[in-house]
Amino acid sequence: MKRTPIAAGNWKLNKNSNEAKSFFAELIKSRPQSQNCEIIIAPVAISIESSVEAVQGSGIKIAGQNCYHKNSGAFTGELSPSLLKAAGCTHCLTGHSERRSYFKETDKDLSLKNKAVIEEGLTAIFCIGETLEEREAKQVEQVLERQLTYGLEGVDFTATQLIIAYEPVWAIGTGRVASPTDAQSAHAFIRTVLTRLYGESTAQSLRILYGGSVSPDNIADLISQPEIDGALVGGASLKPELFLPIISAIEASHA
Repeated sequence: MKRTPIAAGNWKLNKNSNEAKSFFAELIKSRPQSQNCEIIIAPVAISIESSVEAVQGSGIKIAGQNCYHKNSGAFTGELSPSLLKAAGCTHCLTGHSERRSYFKETDKDLSLKNKAVIEEGLTAIFCIGETLEEREAKQVEQVLERQLTYGLEGVDFTATQLIIAYEPVWAIGTGRVASPTDAQSAHAFIRTVLTRLYGESTAQSLRILYGGSVSPDNIADLISQPEIDGALVGGASLKPELFLPIISAIEASHA
């Protein structure tokens, strides 16, 4: 099944509104013309509205980096799916390893977030992945199956409302990257679990991205793997001169 590939960027805690505008001006001016892949950027919350304005008419989509599972109430400091949607977001990241690790988000927390995001009409970019300790203990499949099973428990979705991002924690921001063979193996296992949980049609339609020290130097080998449908990029998404070659490689692989 042909799946439209994705080049997604997670800016984490970087770029104010003016810096975001400058980035998008350069990206839109220099991006590949074939536009054979979906481009999604997750800026910091206070840069969302200026980012939405900057990409208007370009086809580039804006995502929230996080949200709470309630749409309103006495939850100081939180953002709701409805606020993200009103600001112009079409997607929201959930389950990023930094949220799981630093902010102690559990699989149950993430099932609530995924449900809230999807019910609001946004697409969830649901991140899963094992730590180095789990990998060395040969628990990769066990961890991925648990995160998928419980992180999506009670969540109703169509193939357009969910994107999975496989991000081995040991490869995020470390300069280490899973080999194309290892990444392909993990992606294939994820699709097997999704098939068991939701049926073959849904599993084959869902897009699974790879994330973890993605760069212009390694993207071609990664994206050549049949089960890798794009990339969720961290540091390299902050500079147009690094992100543009990644977009081009993803486009070329699916031309």
